Amino acid sequence: MANSSHALLSVFRDHGIDRVFLVPGESYLGILDALCDFPGIDAVTCRHESGAGFMAVADARLSGRPGIALVSRGPGATNASIAVHTAQQDALPLVLIVGQVPRADLRREAFQEIDYQRMYGSIAKWVFEATEPGELAAAAFKAIRIATSGTPGPVVLVIPEDVQQHQVAQPRWIAREHARTKPDAATMRELLRRIDAAERPLIVAGGAFEASGGREALAALAEAWEIPVALSFRRHDLFSNLHPLYVGELGLANPKAQIDAFRDSDLLLALGTRFGDVTSQGYSFPELPRPAQTFVHAYADAHVVGLHFAPDFGLVCDPIELARALTPGAKPDITRPRAAWTGRLKEILQIHAAWPQRKAEDGIDFVQVVKAVSAQASADAIVCLDAGTFAAPVYRHFGFVPPQRLMSPLSGTMGYGTPAAIAAQLRFPGRQVICMVGDGGFMMTGNEMIAAVERKLPILFILANNGSYASIRIQQELHYPGRVLGTSLFNPDFEQIARAFGMRAQRVVAEEEVAGAVARGLAASEPYFIEVKTSLAVTLPQRRSD
Repeated sequence: MANSSHALLSVFRDHGIDRVFLVPGESYLGILDALCDFPGIDAVTCRHESGAGFMAVADARLSGRPGIALVSRGPGATNASIAVHTAQQDALPLVLIVGQVPRADLRREAFQEIDYQRMYGSIAKWVFEATEPGELAAAAFKAIRIATSGTPGPVVLVIPEDVQQHQVAQPRWIAREHARTKPDAATMRELLRRIDAAERPLIVAGGAFEASGGREALAALAEAWEIPVALSFRRHDLFSNLHPLYVGELGLANPKAQIDAFRDSDLLLALGTRFGDVTSQGYSFPELPRPAQTFVHAYADAHVVGLHFAPDFGLVCDPIELARALTPGAKPDITRPRAAWTGRLKEILQIHAAWPQRKAEDGIDFVQVVKAVSAQASADAIVCLDAGTFAAPVYRHFGFVPPQRLMSPLSGTMGYGTPAAIAAQLRFPGRQVICMVGDGGFMMTGNEMIAAVERKLPILFILANNGSYASIRIQQELHYPGRVLGTSLFNPDFEQIARAFGMRAQRVVAEEEVAGAVARGLAASEPYFIEVKTSLAVTLPQRRSD
């Protein structure tokens, strides 16, 4: 008999949701039972709520639909909060379903009860606690609309255990995508005039271009007007890094010469980016609050446009539609030559992105691993990164070319890499998935790789083992040199752990072993694990000998 949980799940199914990630809990057994009647929804059982949440966040990025995670109340919901924060920081649609105590026990400090409006209120776009069975379908319908509109983000649905199995109507609702907007004709004419007149224009493109057709629209706009493109924080896969117009990513370690050159732009087109603290280099590029150059900020959320920097053109519109509208049918006769400007920016990037030649005495420089992966990765590889210093050479040196994808959390959270790789391989079983993770992050959610073994997912896991929380150690050495505490790690035998999980594994201890190990891992038809004994010294600031 169809019930309130069926109504909830039917709304998800009708919106293309075909996979959910969960850690079971008695507080939502009614929903779990109903899932048995939805064979088209793949239920991925996870080992920790943070892993389930990260998988849902990654799946949202890859599918363009809301990621769905289901967890129990109290401890389960607390563990999943890291994914809610990640979805908010990364602007990704997530629906977190939390089982709740019975209605009669609400706000009575019952076992494992939490007021989720107070808990999630500052990071979720909407938190709703159902009190009647008939509310579940409408709540799911609204959750999808809120999670995907404006700035995409997380929604939390809290469902008491005694509203999950009641007979209710089974509505069939489909949310229609909002109409894609663009500026009025007069504004478009003025924008085109400014673009034509600019001598040193620069596009800074952000995550809104991840949507269908976005990468193509961005490339067409840049090529038509010969405008160099810089990408916002960790959005490397939006524009070919080998394109003559690609001039870098605005991240955590840009050279001063590059930012100084960007400041020389006379027209800055910030398209599809929130232009937050990292992309804006700590709110220092462009000038705050009034940029020196003509500043165009286009985003589909009025809250975001002009939030930090006062634009000359603040455009609350779809950046993809704007890019298409600004791209002429025939290549324009550009009155201001831009080759020298682009060449200047490109030269700075090429110096910064050149593969370093250095020798590590205490292990393998992980740059050599990234170089081998870059050389051998397929044209449609999905690279999933955890947080840590091992990832820095990927951001700096790996030349992403669409349809290659970079899966990396903007929130900088540890523990993302392994769950993201699982979600990526499930979503695209025919594509190559490579996961790179540090020893710190792996010990947080590495247990989720059991799903790769269970489902025979051919993921290449590469673990960088330098026995340290190295990114924190770097800051420790910079600000408190020689006073190391809390950043050294005593690690297990990672190779043996992987073997115990049931996958092929090897340990790499010499640089000459790297390329062969990567090749074997990429050729494997099931999950393959490589532990690399990596150098800590090459990542740390060098102390003066005098």
